[in-house]
Amino acid sequence: MRLFSFNSAQWLNRPLDEIFAFFSDARNLQTITPPWLKFEIKTQDPITMKQGTLIDYRLRLHGFPIAWRTKIEVWDPPFRFVDVQLRGPYRVWRHEHIFEEEAGRTHVFDHVQYAVAGGRWVQKLFVERDVARIFQFRRQRLEEIFP
Repeated sequence: MRLFSFNSAQWLNRPLDEIFAFFSDARNLQTITPPWLKFEIKTQDPITMKQGTLIDYRLRLHGFPIAWRTKIEVWDPPFRFVDVQLRGPYRVWRHEHIFEEEAGRTHVFDHVQYAVAGGRWVQKLFVERDVARIFQFRRQRLEEIFP
């Protein structure tokens, strides 16, 4: 199984504690996910983020309904956390979020490793573009929320 990677980074003009608090609220994921995915968190409140937390979602990808479950594998506030897919559209999904503060601003890094059914062709034709669009939307929304 071939793993693919996607990386994203951006500066947000807010201190680390404020940015990490935003990402620590699982409900904010709906805020930074593109509307065309029709993303919905199914886990009941309250969702306490910590190592081992399970979160269930529903979304539509290219019109197909998908149930997705992730687990918080690493929880290291306010610097880092990792979520992994337990059930969903990917064979593997591991998303590492890293936060670093400098001069009152926060550098947000996303490192995603994933594998897809269909391998390289499906990756090239669909998934690579979809992942890039999702993270582009996310960067734009974060800039709107934290101008």
